[in-house]
Amino acid sequence: MRGTSRTVSLVGVFAALHAALYLSSVGLWRSWSIYLEPLEGLILGPYAGFLAALIGSLVARAIKPTDLWMFGIIAEPVGVLACGLIAKNKWKPLILMYITMLGAYFVHPLGRQLPLWTILDVLAALVLIYPVTEISKSLFHEPAERLPFIISLAAFIGTVMDSLTRIFLLIPAGLYIVLGWPPEAVRFAFIMEAADSYIEDVLVIVVMLIIGAPIVAALRKIPGMKYPLS
Repeated sequence: MRGTSRTVSLVGVFAALHAALYLSSVGLWRSWSIYLEPLEGLILGPYAGFLAALIGSLVARAIKPTDLWMFGIIAEPVGVLACGLIAKNKWKPLILMYITMLGAYFVHPLGRQLPLWTILDVLAALVLIYPVTEISKSLFHEPAERLPFIISLAAFIGTVMDSLTRIFLLIPAGLYIVLGWPPEAVRFAFIMEAADSYIEDVLVIVVMLIIGAPIVAALRKIPGMKYPLS
């Protein structure tokens, strides 16, 4: 019972932080919540982390709606789920999700027309899933000096999973049609925002190197706590 109430409390805390980071964003790229997503997944685990991100995303967009609200509500929890699966050493479902969305992108005519360089981070993350999951087996027991390296790699995969989900929703799932975007507009937006996506990848890695590892290291010192929580 105590463990359940603790998990519920932390889900509420992370959901509130997720919403607050979205609401405090100033229009740069996606949302500042991407800097929290890796920790949501690694600390809360795939299920509680997904729930926290989903609640936070829903609340944030209910307060501050946008025309593209559906992308964040779905993609942000999936990015958290990816980090949670890494923390639980469950690389098979993660790779299955990844291959399904990436395969649907390449099967779609519009996906085949877009330059490959725009998704190089997606391809790199796919290659990294298995080795990163393996070295994350004992994430909360690893020597402190290894934490920044492991957490930053897991964060990279989670951030790219967020991106891949948005790509999947836009192109294979057909949201570009729902939004009334012609193929030319999709191509232009895709190419223009690819550079921004790469910058986001780097920023998330840097943030996790600076604050992610110290947070995880501090949590490991709390007696009676076992991570990830779900």
